[in-house]
Amino acid sequence: MGKNKLAKFANMEEYPHVFQYPFAVLKEKGFEMKGKWNKEFFQNDNPIVLELGCGKGEYTVGLAKLFPDKNFIGVDIKGARMWTGATQAQNEGLKNVAFLRTHIELINHFFEQGEVAEIWITFPDPQMAKVNKRMTSTRFMELYGEILSDESIIHLKTDSNFMFTYTCEMVKANKLPVLFSTDDLYHSGLVDDILQIQTFYEQQWLSRGLNIKYLKFTYQHLNNWVEPDVEIEKDEYRSYGRNNSQSLKASKVAK
Repeated sequence: MGKNKLAKFANMEEYPHVFQYPFAVLKEKGFEMKGKWNKEFFQNDNPIVLELGCGKGEYTVGLAKLFPDKNFIGVDIKGARMWTGATQAQNEGLKNVAFLRTHIELINHFFEQGEVAEIWITFPDPQMAKVNKRMTSTRFMELYGEILSDESIIHLKTDSNFMFTYTCEMVKANKLPVLFSTDDLYHSGLVDDILQIQTFYEQQWLSRGLNIKYLKFTYQHLNNWVEPDVEIEKDEYRSYGRNNSQSLKASKVAK
C-alpha cells in the first residue's frame, strides 16, 4: 500500500465523523449507534439521507451544503476515495455530514428500519452479468427495506443505459411510483440544484459524450419482489472500467 493511502487512512482514523467497521469487529461487537444516529451523532431530528457507493463523496458533501436541515451519510468500502469528501467536510466544519466505511451488503447492521429517509445511488457498477450484485436489484430492494420507511425516496444517477433500463423495468414490475425519469438528464429541461452536483466519474462520462440518466422513485415494502423478465442490451463500454477510455473510443469508431 502506498504512503499516500496510508496517510489518508491515518487521517480518517482521527476524523470524528468517519466510522470504519471491519466485518470482524461488526460481528463481534455490533454497531452501538444503530438506531441512534440522530440522537448520538447528529444531535437533531432531521431526516437521514444515504449516498451508497459514495466514492469521493461529492454528493454527500454537496447535498449537505444545499440542505442544512437534513443529515447526510456517505457509504463506501474504498477508504482512499472517501478521504476526499471526509476531509472537505472536516475542513469546512459541516455538522450534518458523516461517512461510513463498509460494504453496502452490511448496511442493515448500521441502521434500524425507518431510520433512513432517502437513498442516492450514484454511478454504480451496472453488474451486467450478475443481477444479485446490482444495487437496484430486488435483492438490494429487500435489504433497503430493513432501513427505509414506506414512501422513502430512492434516486439513481447513472451513465449506464443497461443499469437505467434494468432499474426502470424493476420499478415497473413492482409497481413503484415514479417521480421523475429521463435518459438524458442535461437536456431534460429539469432545473434542479441537486442534479447539478457532479461526481468525478460523471464529469468523465460527460466529457466523453455520454448521456446521464436519472430516475427518482418511491420505495414501498413488498412481500414478494419481482425481478423483471426482459432482455436488456448491454453497454458497449465498461461503465465500471473507470480508466478504460479506449473501450468507449473503440465503440464510437465501430459505429
